[in-house]
Amino acid sequence: MVPPKARAVPRDSLRELNLGLAHEVERMRLDSTRLAAALVGGFVTALTMLSIAEAGLWVSEKEIERRYRVEWLTMKKHVPIVQDQRINRYVLCVANDVIKTLDAQYQDLNWEVIVFDDPAKNAQVMPGGKVAIYSGILDVADTPDALAAVIGHEAAHLTQGHVMERERRAAQSEALTMIGNAATGLGGMVSDATMLAFMLPFTRDQETEADAVGMHSMAKAGYDPRATFYLWKAMSASEEGARPAEFASTHPAPDTRMADLVPHLTQALTEYNQAREAGIRPHCGT
Repeated sequence: MVPPKARAVPRDSLRELNLGLAHEVERMRLDSTRLAAALVGGFVTALTMLSIAEAGLWVSEKEIERRYRVEWLTMKKHVPIVQDQRINRYVLCVANDVIKTLDAQYQDLNWEVIVFDDPAKNAQVMPGGKVAIYSGILDVADTPDALAAVIGHEAAHLTQGHVMERERRAAQSEALTMIGNAATGLGGMVSDATMLAFMLPFTRDQETEADAVGMHSMAKAGYDPRATFYLWKAMSASEEGARPAEFASTHPAPDTRMADLVPHLTQALTEYNQAREAGIRPHCGT
């Protein structure tokens, strides 16, 4: 049997084959280039994210204190201060009584208590013993005992380390926002989510702890701890119809706060009576 003769491939077909192979090689080269670029970009992004996260995690106490010194000086410069010296002496008197009950390391801080002329029913503590009392809170904390509850609460945020913990969360929130923006491009959504999760002034657990610790401090200073319940009832009445949902609130609801304080009342009353028997009887008044 005579084998068939091989037929020559037409030149047009060879040309098409060569072009097809060339296109495939070029496509593979481009895919490899894109893959390499993606890997390099991912590596750089990962390093950037890690650097940002580390910056948030390792913010120092000195840096936090520096920021607050600037904020405190800014407040004193730009927020009106109550000029009625009778009110200022009264608030400072109550504050000094409560401060005397703190551990020595906190008593020795350079405390500064200022009453700002602002209708907000609020108070604020900063590192280093800086306490801002907004005049509006005196409408509900309208007795020395109730004011002692406010100041005891703010001092507890400092002594329990809540201020530093909050600022570290804030730094981590900023880091997470930057990471989320870089990774997803959903800057607004990520920012809102991290604000809800991390940027509340204090966590609800911290607020509850500050309530309890502050109650004990005021009792040891000779102030009636039952005034704490009076304070939160007055606060609740002043906010009637305007209270935000508890989940998104910066503080627990007043009813929740009072319920959480009940288990601490017996011990606080014991401390109060012991202080009175020891001759500790506050004489602050407007």
